[in-house]
Amino acid sequence: MPLLNSVTTPYAEALLQVVNENSQTEEMVSEVKQLLELLNDSPELEKALSSPILETEAKKKIIIEIFLNKVNSSLLNFLKLLADRQRIGILTSILNRFLEIYRENSNIALATVTSAVELTDEQKGLITQKIVNIAGTEKLELVTKIDPSLIGGFVASVGSKVIDASLASQIRKLGLSLSK
Repeated sequence: MPLLNSVTTPYAEALLQVVNENSQTEEMVSEVKQLLELLNDSPELEKALSSPILETEAKKKIIIEIFLNKVNSSLLNFLKLLADRQRIGILTSILNRFLEIYRENSNIALATVTSAVELTDEQKGLITQKIVNIAGTEKLELVTKIDPSLIGGFVASVGSKVIDASLASQIRKLGLSLSK
């Protein structure tokens, strides 16, 4: 995705610079995550914003109607700017890049933990401690996903490191050793 990063990075860096200057970084990170969740849950909205049929002014009206008084004014202005520059269609990529740059600058590792069932807070805490030790970082952002095909246990990934402690993996390994 280097080509997409060459387009998204300047916008993401500009947004980060604005929020850093206004001391709104933590608030913006939270709003960006919520916005990404909304876009993920509402593909119709993302399609509307990236539609070549809708004119820029129509897209800006949609943005204002949905987000006015719900997001920080800096983020609202940023969304309108993206509409003006006809970059609103890659909003998700820009916001994800914003979070990547924020994590890099803040030395926060991103860990994804996929489990067969929803993890309790205690389990999340234990897994976080283990991943912090393995990743060698003090700050960790944990993203959890559910995949019933794992049967039990979990699969955690941090960067290129993967910890597969799933029951499905153990069964595969047992089957391979029995077949030998």
